[in-house]
Amino acid sequence: MRIPRCAFAAAAALAVFAVDAAAAPYTPASDAEVVERLPVASDPALRAVESLRRQLASRPDDAALRLDLGERYFALAMAQGDPRYVGYAMSSIAPLERAAPKDARYWLVRGQLQQYSHDFEAALASLQRASELDPQAVEPVAWRAAISMVQARYAWAASECDRLARIAQPLLAQGCTAYVRAATGQLIPAYDMLSDAVSQAHDVDPALMLWLQTRLAEMAQRLQRPGDAERHYRSALAQGITDQFLLASYADFLLERGRPQEVLQLLAGWERSDVLLLRLALAGRAVNHPRREEWRSQLRERFAAAAKRGDRLHEQEAARWALELEGDPAGAVAHAKSNYARQKEPRDAEILLRAALAAKEPAAAQPALEWLAASGYEDPALQALATRLAGGRR
Repeated sequence: MRIPRCAFAAAAALAVFAVDAAAAPYTPASDAEVVERLPVASDPALRAVESLRRQLASRPDDAALRLDLGERYFALAMAQGDPRYVGYAMSSIAPLERAAPKDARYWLVRGQLQQYSHDFEAALASLQRASELDPQAVEPVAWRAAISMVQARYAWAASECDRLARIAQPLLAQGCTAYVRAATGQLIPAYDMLSDAVSQAHDVDPALMLWLQTRLAEMAQRLQRPGDAERHYRSALAQGITDQFLLASYADFLLERGRPQEVLQLLAGWERSDVLLLRLALAGRAVNHPRREEWRSQLRERFAAAAKRGDRLHEQEAARWALELEGDPAGAVAHAKSNYARQKEPRDAEILLRAALAAKEPAAAQPALEWLAASGYEDPALQALATRLAGGRR
């Protein structure tokens, strides 16, 4: 059985991954167009892509090869936060739209690329088509669960987890179920169940283990168990897989624990990613790093360019930048409200609550407050923000 690489990491990744604010995904006009010379020598993933590109040049009608290349590009986008790879993937599979209407794998890759662009409804339709064509395929179900979590459609997500229980290995389905339960008022039993399952598992795929340990780390944080959170993060990092969501999540943990110097070490060389550049800038400010203003300026330029393009993939990060680095709570509220209209992950709610509080606009936080009350989501930090906002209304 193929395990979707960080399939459930997609649920948070959809909000923050792969957003290079310098450019939206670029789709080449043809297979022959040279859009970038990849630094293939030192990266086996890039070497594999370059090999597939050369093969495709000589076999442009090979549908399987096109899908192989599209999958490789998408994996690079998820790992490195560079949306150009999504454009390349789109170009790779575009000729298959008419040629492969009954190819489940085509619809899976298409759905993954659509969710990257936050075209969630189209992505769900593509992924549903993939499942209709291959009912035993795990990945379309996992991605639908992930998208449902991003949209705070928890009953839908739970249904997809139930489907996984029938077709996937038990640990993957258990992780899915724990993820949903932890977001809907069952944090302690979800953590205990998943922690026990992981501790008893053997020969787990590293990508799946990375996702499970990252989820456990975040649950432990909400349970105010920083030692356990640290242990889970380090276990996730030990899997040896480049995963931006893991890096961003651990960086936030370190920042919250007052350990900015470790963030600088963790994220060294990651300036190309908005998501990680934001954490670098926050850590740089905390330690008065010589590049702190350079990083802040880079973010300002990227977000301005994205706004001109109408690119809204990065608004959670833009809201945090405006609030924490620019001292612009009104701007932060605008970004956070726009972001929350499309995606409703806990961190989307958190930045909306924080921005509304800083801007003294408690009414702006109403959608997030309603989600917090209705979902039963347990997090002392969010509850404290909600209490402060309620006090501001009186």
